[in-house]
Amino acid sequence: MLSPIKAKLLIVDDLPENLLALEALIKADDREVHKALSADEALSLLLQHEFALAILDVQMPGMNGFELAEMMRGTEKTKSIPIVFVSAAGREMNYAFKGYESGAVDFLHKPLEIHAVKSKVNVFVDLYCQRKALKEQLEALERSRQEQELLLKKLQATQNELEHAVRMRDDFMSIVSHEVRTPLNGLILETQLRKLHLARDNADAFTLDKMRGMVERDERQIQSLIRLIEDMLDVSRIRTGKLSIRPSEFDLVNLVGNLLDNFAPQVAAAECTLSLHASEPVVGTWDEFRIEQVVANLVSNALRYGGRGPIEVSVYAHKGTARVEVRDHGIGISKENQARIFQQFERVSATHVVAGLGLGLFISEQIVVAHGGSITVQSALGEGSTFIVSLPL
Repeated sequence: MLSPIKAKLLIVDDLPENLLALEALIKADDREVHKALSADEALSLLLQHEFALAILDVQMPGMNGFELAEMMRGTEKTKSIPIVFVSAAGREMNYAFKGYESGAVDFLHKPLEIHAVKSKVNVFVDLYCQRKALKEQLEALERSRQEQELLLKKLQATQNELEHAVRMRDDFMSIVSHEVRTPLNGLILETQLRKLHLARDNADAFTLDKMRGMVERDERQIQSLIRLIEDMLDVSRIRTGKLSIRPSEFDLVNLVGNLLDNFAPQVAAAECTLSLHASEPVVGTWDEFRIEQVVANLVSNALRYGGRGPIEVSVYAHKGTARVEVRDHGIGISKENQARIFQQFERVSATHVVAGLGLGLFISEQIVVAHGGSITVQSALGEGSTFIVSLPL
């Protein structure tokens, strides 16, 4: 809604009685009249206010009306104010011509004709109000345009986010269906094979040694399913802010050492070596289960992408923090990929088909951040990768 416009008028005359008479003649509810007894006083008012019209007496001591008009025309703030000159001098003085040369829009002779003065002032006030109203409308339209442009950008950003979310959902469902199907297919095949042996009364298929192998295979497939489910549950907990951290004091070196012992079968299958470097205990207060989860994710990735090269794990204290470094000598990670590998469902390289939901590094970073720490990567293509976890003691 446009605000009501009140026009300001300036009248300048060295005689107070002339000012009062002219003010009484032109005043109205929609305007505000300012009076000045000299050119200097008028200049002061001109710098303070925005006037719709200036009515100047020509003959004033000191700076006369023409000189004041020339100064107004030479100043950016006042050069567009309409000027009307008033003079008691006779028409033969040719003041009107000089007034128009000074930039006046009209010239009035005393004694003033009341209706002519009122009419002319009304015209200039109306023009000023129309101009101000138009300016306010244009400003309102510009604000509206900017708001619409901002809203459009927000809508575009929301649309992009929704499209990204849909793509992530589709990718997630595709990955989950593939990853879940793999262990399930193994279990189904094992079950069908056993049913076939039972149907044929083949007791030799169920010797103690063969049963151990069956149980180990089943256990591997079930553990794979459990890991997938736990990863998805962790993502849900992170999104809802319900990732629990239960700190207790323990030796990080001891935890990592025991964890690496459990990786012996995977190390053998990957045909690589896995070593631990730690010169002394590193004791701190963290969530033992969650920190083990982080290190397990990093070691699993090193085995996955390590290209059968050696994997070195280092645990040490550094400037009030505990550090865990996991280094491999595999395919490495490009600079552009390093910026996205900690996001959900991201893999190191689209050219390497690997297992998993692409959640390990995302979950690991969230766990480390929840401890007040950080996780970084140093890598280059073809030169392996080193992941560094830093935790406050």
